[in-house]
Amino acid sequence: MSKRLSMVAARAMAAALATFTVAALSTFTAGPANAAPVCPGAGQPTFAVANPGGALEGLTVDPAGRAFTTDLVTGRVFRIDFPGAPAVPIATVPSGGGGALAWTPDGKLLVGYGADARVISGDSRRQAGIIAVDPDTGAVAPYAVGLSAANGMAVSHDGIVYATNDFADLIGRVYPNDVVQADWGSLPSANGAVLSSDDRYLYVSRTFVNPGVTRIPTDAPWAPQSLVDLGGGDVFDAPDGLTLDSLNRPVVPMNPSGQVVRVDGPNQFCVLGFGNNLTSVVSYGRGDRGFSAGRLFGATFTGVVYEIPGGFDPNAHTAAP
Repeated sequence: MSKRLSMVAARAMAAALATFTVAALSTFTAGPANAAPVCPGAGQPTFAVANPGGALEGLTVDPAGRAFTTDLVTGRVFRIDFPGAPAVPIATVPSGGGGALAWTPDGKLLVGYGADARVISGDSRRQAGIIAVDPDTGAVAPYAVGLSAANGMAVSHDGIVYATNDFADLIGRVYPNDVVQADWGSLPSANGAVLSSDDRYLYVSRTFVNPGVTRIPTDAPWAPQSLVDLGGGDVFDAPDGLTLDSLNRPVVPMNPSGQVVRVDGPNQFCVLGFGNNLTSVVSYGRGDRGFSAGRLFGATFTGVVYEIPGGFDPNAHTAAP
């Protein structure tokens, strides 16, 4: 198969996965907002700050306050220089859909790929990988291959990368010496990934299987600790790409409804805002301008980046080593 046909096939599979995911999630009903209280001082209306289009999967912010997001269908990486600015495509992943975003300790933008229809086959193919992108020029360099997927991604202070697969079980680990351990951990439908400020715990949302939120000790991946278990009408809420506030409390979007909740304790959560439908990921800002620190943003499978004022936390910032 020619390179062009391979790219067309990969994008077709990404489009199929996006269509499947959006269709599946759109049938779910909202849950936590029906039972959970609004967090004190929260609940203000959300509003759009950018409209890249596509099916947005990753979201992060650099020290200059510029936001970056990925398109699950085309594999493009967009940069948005400030709220209200146009989304500029700066790079495209080499294979399959654009996935999670994360930063290395030395400031490289990591972009996961392989978030396409192939993930439905589970962990066996290990066709996903990570590239490094220069956030200014868009120059692309290979970073890691052989992962099950990279729907969620987090990087520790010493440069260890974690990558999740929401359609299967494996959580991969990439070491600074380029060694890839695709089976570091196992948790069905782990999605989103963020490390605690001391790197002791990897927080993940569980989207399709036993929906909820888990934290995994990084020195004991065989002993995950569930923080939220959704049941009853909430079982269809599909928690997606999460982040942490300044107190290491998970902030989680419920994908179909767009409700954004904060987890305050075991099975205790409150609503920060009622966001856009099909919210796939949330992230705090960074720096003192643009998408600045303290402000909470979300991105959607409908191509919108928006702000959640009820999530404002002056000491919170984008997950970065």
